Amino acid sequence: MNKQAIPIITGIEESKSENTYPSLIKGYVLACTNKSEKQLIESGVFCTGRAYGHKVMAVKKGDIVFLLNIDTDELIGPFIAKSEGDYNPEKSPFGSKYPYIVEVVSDGTTIHRLSNAKNLFKKLNINWRSDILSEKGVQLIKQLVLRKKDIGTLRIKNKETLIAKNYRPPLFSTTLWDYPYQSYGDTPKGNNKYPGVTPAFIIYNMLYRYTIPGDTVLDPMTGSGTTIDVCKEEKRNVIAFDIVPTRPDIKQADARNLPLPDESIDMVFIDSPYGDNIRYNDHPDNIGHIPATDEAFYDELEKVMKECYRVMKPGKYLGWLIGDQWAKKHFVPVGFKIYERLTKYFEPVDIISVVRRNQASNTPIWHRRAIEHNFYLRGFKYLIIVRKPDKDSSSKKKDLNIKWNFYER
Repeated sequence: MNKQAIPIITGIEESKSENTYPSLIKGYVLACTNKSEKQLIESGVFCTGRAYGHKVMAVKKGDIVFLLNIDTDELIGPFIAKSEGDYNPEKSPFGSKYPYIVEVVSDGTTIHRLSNAKNLFKKLNINWRSDILSEKGVQLIKQLVLRKKDIGTLRIKNKETLIAKNYRPPLFSTTLWDYPYQSYGDTPKGNNKYPGVTPAFIIYNMLYRYTIPGDTVLDPMTGSGTTIDVCKEEKRNVIAFDIVPTRPDIKQADARNLPLPDESIDMVFIDSPYGDNIRYNDHPDNIGHIPATDEAFYDELEKVMKECYRVMKPGKYLGWLIGDQWAKKHFVPVGFKIYERLTKYFEPVDIISVVRRNQASNTPIWHRRAIEHNFYLRGFKYLIIVRKPDKDSSSKKKDLNIKWNFYER
């Protein structure tokens, strides 16, 4: 096995470049309580936990931050971010419990407060927990907090302009993931003209579920580089391979024979071929030349699974994006077959249904044909999430001992 050193793309230095800062100021609302308010303001460090970590990591230097005291229902601020959002338990006033932090300074000599904040957000159709404010939204909230505008006189024609839509994807809490765009943020993620380009929000969700900033992510079938771009923006290290690289930061390698040492990777993401339905390139060893109806297709992908298992650290996660195939009146449950092979090596974690939006068959004529000729268009892909067992727990049999609630009919 070739274990030569492979460059890791960190993205940390790049993310601090002036060219990557948003052209417009964004606004963020972070929460506190009566117990934490004083400590947060005096320390000049606002912090949060996993649920809103992705929101804090989106903060750039110069953005505006407000603090919402959920006990008093007061909006406090405005504050100016003097740092990017970061993962730093040592700087957090509350340590590893709330490790996502942003350093702030007051935007003025006086701390201003606005009462009935939650009703205001409701009136403006703003979800303060998840929404990021646009520059227009920042200016409006800032004027209200500073008493330069009266709430009673508010007349907003288009409330959607107050939100920086598609600046960061939501973190999904169910097994149905749906997002209408391939990319997000100020910079493109991958190439949306590339055949079968990976939706960036899938990788984004995987990163915030299963890694922390500084972890190393592997994509052994990188395609147009979506995983690289998302990892760089979200401050994860990334190693990217493809059998035919499409850009300089993708290294040439076959996913069945990775030039990496054992147990060196924190997370793996794979968007593999679904069969021979897409012509990616003419490389003779491309697995995408093998039909999904041929068992050899799954045999070759199983070799990829074994390699991923080898390079992953114990207890870490792998996400495999895959879709079924229907062609010439023949259905192939590709997802089930991939799942069956994966669970020979990994522990199952969950299966996500990812809504398909931009495939070529999503047109009126194809929808009509599907009904007339009694077949189904592919409406979703599987994201199969598995985990490499810990060394000390792989042989243990878990006793769930669940107490279910039963209801009379």
